[in-house]
Amino acid sequence: MKGTRRDILSQLESWLNDDEEKQVFWLNGLAGTGKTTIAQTFAEMSFADGKLGASFFCSRDSDDKSNLRKIFPTLAFQLAYRYPRFREKLLPVLKASPDVGRESLCSQMEKLIVGPLRTVHVPTLIIIDALDECKDEEPASAILSILSRYVDQIPNIKFFITGRPEPRIRSGFRLATLRPITEVFKLHDVERSLVNNDIKLFFQTRLTEMAKNRSHLDVTEDWPLSSDINILSEKAAGLFIYASTVIKFVASPHHQPPKRLALLISLPQNTAHEGESGIDSLYTGILRHAYNDLGSGNQEVYHRFRSVVGAVLLAFNPLSMKSLSSLLHNSDAPSDISTALNPLHSLLLVPEGTEDPIQVLHKSFPDFLMDSERCKDTQFFVDPSVHHMGLVFSCLHLMEGKLKRNICNLKDYVYLKNVNDLSTRRKEHIGDALEYACQFWTKHLAKSPSHGPDADEVKKEIDKFFTTHLLCWIEVLTIMGNLDVSVYSINHIQQWYIRVSCGLILD
Repeated sequence: MKGTRRDILSQLESWLNDDEEKQVFWLNGLAGTGKTTIAQTFAEMSFADGKLGASFFCSRDSDDKSNLRKIFPTLAFQLAYRYPRFREKLLPVLKASPDVGRESLCSQMEKLIVGPLRTVHVPTLIIIDALDECKDEEPASAILSILSRYVDQIPNIKFFITGRPEPRIRSGFRLATLRPITEVFKLHDVERSLVNNDIKLFFQTRLTEMAKNRSHLDVTEDWPLSSDINILSEKAAGLFIYASTVIKFVASPHHQPPKRLALLISLPQNTAHEGESGIDSLYTGILRHAYNDLGSGNQEVYHRFRSVVGAVLLAFNPLSMKSLSSLLHNSDAPSDISTALNPLHSLLLVPEGTEDPIQVLHKSFPDFLMDSERCKDTQFFVDPSVHHMGLVFSCLHLMEGKLKRNICNLKDYVYLKNVNDLSTRRKEHIGDALEYACQFWTKHLAKSPSHGPDADEVKKEIDKFFTTHLLCWIEVLTIMGNLDVSVYSINHIQQWYIRVSCGLILD
């Protein structure tokens, strides 16, 4: 929409017009952040300026648009249509190799693109959008691997490529010859206030147009209210596909838009209606695509998915890969946690380092995964009660193995405020995972079932914990400056035991 995404479009325009800029631009963004819309707008702008040579918009919903073998012939056709000199060089190639479209991707690139361009020296822009949506069996993107091999032979050509940060795409852009010449822009790292302003403008414009274009609507002149726009923008949390989904929901021809909008506003913490309007199908498609090479018999991978992702979604504080590895204590090194999260870079903010927290991009994703009515595939469904109980066991086992008297090796009777290196000692001797377990294990307990064999087992573990580690637990909370947590924790335990004794089932 006019007036939105000005900063990124301006940056793209500067990149295209500056010969000193890098030859390749990767617009990297998680699902729903608006990559294709930006690519479309950039293509239109470049075409209007006479600088667009060719474009290919991939889509996993179309056999042709998800077929790697269609990309180079399509680009070559558009370049030939755009530049007569290119066409003159391409025609002899097609006469000599009429079946070039069936040849290897390397052969296609060399004959259809590089050869003619190397001869005519025409400066131009080539756009490939949503490369992650093409069917590709290579560990590193086949298209990026080929581009890395030939790009130095056509220095006048600039490539604008968009794609989610999925494993093949990330591996492709890390290739030694491609990495130094690639500019990377992460859409999900754009300053939130700029994104929110664009989303507010989108909501205001589309809802106002809706009111004007439906003559039978009875709405007040100030509809939509600015307060409603603010609530919707907060719910969007920077996700453009959420904003688009909301408009589709409100614009239903079978309902009154004011009533539909009021329904969303009345449920600020719920995303079920947005899910029905399209977000759930987005998440389902991404997950199935990410795991499409697994058969139903490979339960180990799906179990690890649910275990790791369940911990990420249910954690009361964001956890790093290193902390997850320690907390889940199932012999998983951080590299194994990374393997489990590797296909999910489109849906989660997974940092490069093992000590930075993993975060959820948008609330609608955990809402989707933890609702069996929305997540129909049981391989991906994360049952909150099951995984809260699993985290209780994980926390108790970690505390049992790590807690000890004077864990930070402090001098007797020392005042904590006099320990200058206390933060260093905390990191070295306690660590983030153990601190998390000490602080939050009872909050997970409060959300766990109070019946069944797991409940009986956790009672035994709690009894053992209080018999052997109570004072060590209080010591860690004191060092953390969170001794008050113990009071709330005892209350959580008491309430859980009341449910157990009354035979109540967690709602």
